[in-house]
Amino acid sequence: MNFDLSEEQELFRASVERFAAPIDVEARSRLRSNPAGYDKARWSELAELGLLALPASEEHGGLGSSILDLALVADAIGASNAPDPWLENGVLPTLLLDRAGAADALEGVIAGRSIATFAWAERNMRYNLEARHMKAEASANGFTLTGEKTFVFGAELADLFLVTAELEGETVCFAVPRDSAGLEVRPYRLTDGSISGELKLTRVELAQDAKLNLNKAQLTEIASDIRLLASAELVGLGQRLLNDTLTYVKEREQFGVPIGSFQALQHRLVDCYAKIEQSRSMIYRASLADRHDAAECHRAAAGAKAFVSECVDHIAREAVQMHGGMGITDELAVGHALKRVLVLARLFGDVDTNLTEYALAA
Repeated sequence: MNFDLSEEQELFRASVERFAAPIDVEARSRLRSNPAGYDKARWSELAELGLLALPASEEHGGLGSSILDLALVADAIGASNAPDPWLENGVLPTLLLDRAGAADALEGVIAGRSIATFAWAERNMRYNLEARHMKAEASANGFTLTGEKTFVFGAELADLFLVTAELEGETVCFAVPRDSAGLEVRPYRLTDGSISGELKLTRVELAQDAKLNLNKAQLTEIASDIRLLASAELVGLGQRLLNDTLTYVKEREQFGVPIGSFQALQHRLVDCYAKIEQSRSMIYRASLADRHDAAECHRAAAGAKAFVSECVDHIAREAVQMHGGMGITDELAVGHALKRVLVLARLFGDVDTNLTEYALAA
């Protein structure tokens, strides 16, 4: 089987590498210190490269890229240790709007003029996509939403919130503009330095067309795709962690010799290398699943997320341990990478959640 990348895939991966190359640890820290946790001007540059148009279908002005194409970009973003929320504020809302056929909102998101985010998580619901505490009521002019959401990525960046709510016993999704009366955003920082937030909606009135044409099954399919892409970014992060650690152990000396010459460390690093190769193979396997079989794609994504999260978490902790105390700080790239790993490993399900879903689907 030929695993060589196509010319187009190589092009997008190279574009990501060039875009992320100037972002060293210092520049990354400056971006994170922004009140919104990111710079909107950089987001516009991301859009100009076409990276925000990748997930959208050609019918809606996108590039209609495959899940494998997206996985390769996510891998490159991870390997660059880039701070760009391409996955959570780019791919995820784009897939939702594209599937819902919301062409007007999607156009602005693809162009980088507006930033959207998905508000689905609720307290005491763990990783359940069902909406129970956010309630929607039909009114004469549209809908009224009341409730709270948590773990909303890019809460300070977003111009548009895609909010799930319970309507007549069903989980549906609404597009809620940031300037809606009755909408309150309470931001907080995640461990990777990005800013998430909580939403509180108090009788927020929306027009009829604010309801997106999405059902629970479609939301589950999109969540599975994001799990797979989060796994791909994790693989890239794991590769970066391994590369940085290999460089460090060749330079750091103890007892007059590089610590990389110690056999015990060599064995541990070989184990990390094997985990990276296995994880990358798992991404390819899940990406090549039959896209017409939703159950198979869900099973493959859950299995990949569980396996890759566990492997990369091991690599990250080994990298930090070999670097010593500095490895956990923001002074080194490995510290930033570890913290991003901790966030992605729990996006739409931690290891136990994904293993459970994989077992039920097997």
